Amino acid sequence: MGFSALTTKISPLLYKSELPPQVRYLAVDGAYAKAPFVNGVVDCKLDLISKLRCDANLRYLYTGEQKPRGRKRKYDGKVSFANLSRFTAFEAVQPNLNLYTQRVWHVSLKREILVAYLIDRRSPHRVGICLLFSTDVDQDPLQIVRFYQLRFQIEFLFRDAKQFAGLEDCQARDLVKTEFHVNASLTALNLAKVEAHPPHLTQERVPFSMASAKRRALNQHLLDRFIETLDLEPTSIKSHPNYSTLCNYGIIAA
Repeated sequence: MGFSALTTKISPLLYKSELPPQVRYLAVDGAYAKAPFVNGVVDCKLDLISKLRCDANLRYLYTGEQKPRGRKRKYDGKVSFANLSRFTAFEAVQPNLNLYTQRVWHVSLKREILVAYLIDRRSPHRVGICLLFSTDVDQDPLQIVRFYQLRFQIEFLFRDAKQFAGLEDCQARDLVKTEFHVNASLTALNLAKVEAHPPHLTQERVPFSMASAKRRALNQHLLDRFIETLDLEPTSIKSHPNYSTLCNYGIIAA
């Protein structure tokens, strides 16, 4: 939470040079849907994809005929998600997962946005809702949903790094040392992924689990200790068909 609050006050212009030139969209958590951060992203010539509260203060844009004199009318009422008659219904993202979209004005952000409103009826016990948005008002709403879903891969990366690669175990206060520790932790995680799914293999991949990779490495280490301590022949043991079974003992089933 502290990092989120801090980065909403720092202009993304500081990090623009670190991004590849082909990057167009920035998908972030709903905690970053604040005017200072959104304005900073737009100033970087990027578009933001994020999440809003379902009670966000939104207004319809007025598209009717304007008066010949006086101030032009900009809004046409407050958005209520209890009535979706003014929204455009898209094809279902999945069965019983419906998508509605509309261009609206966000009062707090003080800008026009494109919202993608998801209604999830896949569970028989409750109806789930999710309100996503993009500052690119011409973007495909299905693309908004896909890009926001991809954001969760980053969450899995940091989760595994914290739980299994010591990301939070550094006690250094020096910036260079802290950066080295973070890079080492994430590199260890990436190497584990490469070892689990070598690039030259083309068979269907199973979901990666850092817990399974750690368990497999521990099993291999114990078997090597047994072989060394008992003075056994390692070649015949490691070539046995049951060796891989023992290495995979206790891993999470795919």
